[in-house]
Amino acid sequence: MNQHTVHEYLMKKPLVMITQPFGQDVDVYKVNHKMFATLVEGKEGQIDDEGNLVWWLNLKCDPDEAQALRDIFPSVVPGYHMNKRLWNTVILDGTVPQGEIERMIDNSFNLVVANMPEKDRKAIEMHL
Repeated sequence: MNQHTVHEYLMKKPLVMITQPFGQDVDVYKVNHKMFATLVEGKEGQIDDEGNLVWWLNLKCDPDEAQALRDIFPSVVPGYHMNKRLWNTVILDGTVPQGEIERMIDNSFNLVVANMPEKDRKAIEMHL
């Protein structure tokens, strides 16, 4: 997945909005004002096999699963500028399968929604 397909997938989630509280170069994806993902150009000048700049996707994650994903995929690292126990950064260099990235996005969204008050959670779940 590249930044465009990731963005499209993130925006298909119900009631998602994009903010840029960290500057214009960082898109922050929120549901009910709670962050579940960020998308930013890679900071190390990484280029993929096609000569495109590599983007980084931060996602919230269960702590045990976060470590397991880091062990499985070299392109999944502790969350850049985030709580390293609860967030992973997925380096979108083409090495993590699309289905796995989509699953990680779904999990991040669901973790954030699950921690909302029941009224808010039910309103979001109606759109799933």
